[in-house]
Amino acid sequence: MTDPIPFPRMLKNTEELAALIRVCQREQRVALDTESNSLYAYREEVCLIQLSTPHEDSLIDPLLISDLSPLGELLADPQVEKVFHAVDYDAAVLLRDFGFRIHNLFDTMWAARVLGWPQVGLGALLEQHFGVHTDKRYQRYNWGQRPLDEEAIRYAALDTHYLLPLRDRQQAELERLGRWEEAQEIFTYLTQSIAPAPVPTIEDLFWRIKGVHDLTPQEQQYLYALHLWRENTARCMGRPTFKVLSDVQLVTLARNASAGERALVQSGLPQALQRRFGPELLKALRHPQPPPPQHHEGERPAETTQLRYEQLKTWRKRIAERRGVDPDVILPNATLWRLAQDPPADLDSLLQVPGIGPWRQKTYGPELLALLGTSTQS
Repeated sequence: MTDPIPFPRMLKNTEELAALIRVCQREQRVALDTESNSLYAYREEVCLIQLSTPHEDSLIDPLLISDLSPLGELLADPQVEKVFHAVDYDAAVLLRDFGFRIHNLFDTMWAARVLGWPQVGLGALLEQHFGVHTDKRYQRYNWGQRPLDEEAIRYAALDTHYLLPLRDRQQAELERLGRWEEAQEIFTYLTQSIAPAPVPTIEDLFWRIKGVHDLTPQEQQYLYALHLWRENTARCMGRPTFKVLSDVQLVTLARNASAGERALVQSGLPQALQRRFGPELLKALRHPQPPPPQHHEGERPAETTQLRYEQLKTWRKRIAERRGVDPDVILPNATLWRLAQDPPADLDSLLQVPGIGPWRQKTYGPELLALLGTSTQS
């Protein structure tokens, strides 16, 4: 990092947090971000929350502060705009871990996408607009460890320090191009479509193992036994499953299970792992288990629905190319599916479709109704 921003304030208790939130509630807008420990824990959790006002950067430690309710009140306050970069993940984990929902949002990544900027990552935007270079090493930092390194703290503060001036530049450009109303509509949709970050079941995780579908039914039984062992081991160790054994290693072991004790060697498992886990792995391979049934994504859509969806995608791609933005800036996939499944009869009905607000209704409504009418007749 090359930018000498002031060292952020570290909040130590709920009283300091409540005092900061009272200050924030007198501001027009604040900037926020979160850091989690997904690379270092069996089940990730939010380990740090960055919050910047126009005057100060602060870091909130959810591992130290037990009552974060003042922050929840700020996030829900419709009078204070919350500025995030790529809010989807942050919003999902804040809802999952604390039950917090965000109201009155500005997303600097989505603003960049609506503007059609070629680069929308925060690092690229900070470098382009403020000459700031961030140290990418901290993208893989263990935010669950304490104490945090001083440079890691400075890196975390950079994630929100420049969001407010970036937001102001983007609003000015959005207004100049006549895209401000569109961006606001997208921000509203983002807050309305937030869902908790999912916690997949052990059964679901099995079918996500890379290579599972390439195995025979017998090999899948060996793999499921190994999968259960790995999940239990990772949980006890408090670390991600890939830091116990990789998917490739598990699948290779399952393929060589019939070799008995030679399976570890034939699978190319490093000697260190053979010494550490060998007896447990062989025990798992001696007790193969039928895998759980695989959940499928419901019934195949009707042919007319699929046809409408493809026509809508073609229309969306044409509009996006003309405007110089990505297709999902025009309409999200979920909205296209809803339109294809249940075509609205008129402009008023369009407003009942999630993802379509007054701006999109006015801008795209007549074309959408004409297109859906054509696809219904075909």
